[in-house]
Amino acid sequence: MVASAKKTALDIKYTMPSCVPAANPNLETSGAVITADEIQQSYDQGLTYGLAEFMNYPGVVNADDGVLDELLVSLNANKLIDGHSPALKEQGLNAYAAAGIRNDHECTQVDEMLDRISRGMYVYLRYGTVSKNMPTLLKGVTPQNARFCCLCGDDLQSVTLRETGHLDESIRVAIANGIDPIMAIQMATINTAQCTGLADRGGIAPGLKANFLLVDALEQFSVNQTFINGQKVAASGEYLLTTEDSVTGFDDLLQTVHLDTFTAHQLKLNLTSDKTHVIGLQSISRTQNLVLPVAHTADGDFQYHPDEDIAKVAVVERHHLTGNVGVGLLNGNGAIATSIGHDSHNLVVVGTNDTDIVVAIEALKESQGGGVAVQDGQIIATLPFVIGGLMSNEPIDTLIEHQKAFNAICHDKLHVTAHFDPTMKLGAMPLDVIPNLRITDKGLVDVTKFEIIDINA
Repeated sequence: MVASAKKTALDIKYTMPSCVPAANPNLETSGAVITADEIQQSYDQGLTYGLAEFMNYPGVVNADDGVLDELLVSLNANKLIDGHSPALKEQGLNAYAAAGIRNDHECTQVDEMLDRISRGMYVYLRYGTVSKNMPTLLKGVTPQNARFCCLCGDDLQSVTLRETGHLDESIRVAIANGIDPIMAIQMATINTAQCTGLADRGGIAPGLKANFLLVDALEQFSVNQTFINGQKVAASGEYLLTTEDSVTGFDDLLQTVHLDTFTAHQLKLNLTSDKTHVIGLQSISRTQNLVLPVAHTADGDFQYHPDEDIAKVAVVERHHLTGNVGVGLLNGNGAIATSIGHDSHNLVVVGTNDTDIVVAIEALKESQGGGVAVQDGQIIATLPFVIGGLMSNEPIDTLIEHQKAFNAICHDKLHVTAHFDPTMKLGAMPLDVIPNLRITDKGLVDVTKFEIIDINA
């Protein structure tokens, strides 16, 4: 990725993943483990600019030795440390800020944003493909605190980038929500430059990089021309420089779904009550821990009912052939599987019946990753991500057409709510550092307590 970034005029800076696995390894199985040693090596080799969002906030607050080692390596190297601390407050937030973590993009409410700003942290106001917290947070932005507010996308699909926009769209939305155009632009530019320590940009002046845009009008923020290092690199939506179509160096990432034969027996739930824990989806990145009535067979397996918006959800370990499968219930419908499952990226599948789930899992094994939609035992849509099961090697226009077609089938045929991007929403279900209830390959995780819970409890 670092090598590919050098082939474009964009000045791309990578930060080192900090939490692999995201939190306690007892809660999930990751493909690898990143420690302070790997982080130090990335700095020594000049590969990374800082430490990516530090999601293991319980480890920070509780002063876990390994966590503190990762932070100290970065602090001693004078590197940026990005944050991720949903719902953290009071003394816990004090500890998190005191550890040298500069920002947070997980705020969903104004009071959370103000709590972080009051502690000298920057807040990234998120407007992505799925999570769109910015309009709510803008209600707390004032001329006095705006310099601590930045705009970000966090998770954006290529189709969103191409057809809707990135930070340009965030600026437009901010202006539409009453933010002064100049302030909105500052939140996307100089504020972020100051937060991340990019002292060589953020203004048009002697000694600074000549990175700037020409726009037709501030309110509409339609970008007319783009300059990087003083060179015009784009005009009227077209990239002006030559590009290299070939991407190489990922052959070892083409076979990453390691899975024995998968059977319906591995999906069995052992329900003993007529009520059970169900993961409740929300429009924000967090979930709800719902307790809902469910039907089950005599031997305790879940029975889907078309009048109830509850389906089976499973995470299948795909890295080490452990055979681990975590099974739970999700407030939704359809039969979809993906090899994107933050942050350990095991296989995630939701379905109304075991037959469709097994077909979807086997299809991902065959394709070595991506997205799969199944109906009545038949594969009705695929979305290939051959690089590590996470990225595409297709030209951008081809990928976008695949994304649009896959999403349309999921929405039309499987009745997935149009507000949810199927692979992005499903891929966030295992992330055990976002409240409240999550599913990993080891079972349901109560994130408020960071422990595996009994579905019948």
